[in-house]
Amino acid sequence: MNQIKPNSLAARDIAYHLHGYTNAVRQEQEGSLILTEGKGIYVHDENGKAYIEGMAGLWCASLGFGEERLVDAAIRQMRKLPYYHTFSQKTSSVTVELAEKLIGIAPVPMSKVYFASSGSEANDTVVKMVWYYNNALGRTKKKKIISRQKGYHGVTVASASLTGLPNNHRDFDLPIANILHTDCPHYYRYGQEGESEAQFAQRMADSLEKLILAEGPDTIAAFIAEPVMGAGGVIVPPAGYFDLIQPILRKYDILFIADEVICGFGRTGNMFGSQTFKMKPDIVTVAKALSSAYLPISAVMINEKVYSVLRDNSGKIGVFGHGYTYSGNPVCAAVALETLKIYEERNIVDQVRRIAPTFQREMRRFADHPLVGEVRGVGLIGAIELVKNKQTRESFAPQQGIAAQTSKFCQELGLITRGMADGMAFCPPLIITEAEIEEMFRRFSKGLDATWAWVREQGLVAA
Repeated sequence: MNQIKPNSLAARDIAYHLHGYTNAVRQEQEGSLILTEGKGIYVHDENGKAYIEGMAGLWCASLGFGEERLVDAAIRQMRKLPYYHTFSQKTSSVTVELAEKLIGIAPVPMSKVYFASSGSEANDTVVKMVWYYNNALGRTKKKKIISRQKGYHGVTVASASLTGLPNNHRDFDLPIANILHTDCPHYYRYGQEGESEAQFAQRMADSLEKLILAEGPDTIAAFIAEPVMGAGGVIVPPAGYFDLIQPILRKYDILFIADEVICGFGRTGNMFGSQTFKMKPDIVTVAKALSSAYLPISAVMINEKVYSVLRDNSGKIGVFGHGYTYSGNPVCAAVALETLKIYEERNIVDQVRRIAPTFQREMRRFADHPLVGEVRGVGLIGAIELVKNKQTRESFAPQQGIAAQTSKFCQELGLITRGMADGMAFCPPLIITEAEIEEMFRRFSKGLDATWAWVREQGLVAA
């Protein structure tokens, strides 16, 4: 990066701001990209340079930047009722409307909605609900929740425990008790020699059942899964995976939680990823695209089976003793409601289905590149996995920072993407056009070629 000027925004950022998911030492040395405005799929830095936002921020700015209808919705609600809570039998009118709307579009029949402010909060709430549910039923041992290696469910104490990524646990004293992790269903990485995709999916299901039996079915309360694993590498499940998993959960009376924080609201080519993969969850969590990320809001949807137990137990105790100051915030709810209206009016699911073939085709053109091991994705989400050796699928050493270097080259070329381990993720705003998709991957192609040249210069691959 250029030398950081004293009193610049970058210098002030270093002086006062602790960033998430950042190497603080490198942050102090190099500073940050300071963004000042955005329009459509583009964001602009303080010097006026434009970047294609290939990740929709953090998988979330589904309608892109500068959607005036969302701005207007926030202003109207600010003037009408800027804040109210949902405690003690109180709420705002727009919060009721949003809850009704979500139940109406849920991927499977749901009964009630509980609001929070982030995906992490939503999944943290689910952990408490699951424990409360089983205590209410007198099943005091049935508390363990199974997640998956490389799954991502947030960063609060409970949701980070569900997350199956080492850096979210390391030196945070996580995971907490009663959280288990089963195998990551990534066929490319973990399929055995000669094993078909169908055989791999069956092995994953068998492994889950073995874990349940080893722990004791009377101790297992729930299983949580993203339809497509996002921050763990955009891992698309093998064909038939959820068809095999769900009967096991029913067999042992285990609640099924679908984390739709990334996949919800059109990303996979259906309104919900649960529809894409024929999932029938008891609980669904949503966030991110719920408001196109314009304001922080998330939701937990629960079916009647779960709600009736929570309801009766709150009557017994006298209260459902859980709540957040900003749950169902009326301004956030108004923006979310307007977002859902836009999805309907603009047929966002049809839009994704129309342009997804271009997105997937352009991405898969990199399959023959010497650095690329696998290209995977569905709808408007995907990843390109970088490898040291295409034949053996050997990865680069983590300290070599291959994905970070690729991201850096892409950023210099006006493209923001995200490197996760050895994978380069793409999750552009749903409003992206076919021409913009092609331009996004043209820039990525140059960035990947620059990485290939750098890898050879550094002697990281055989000449």
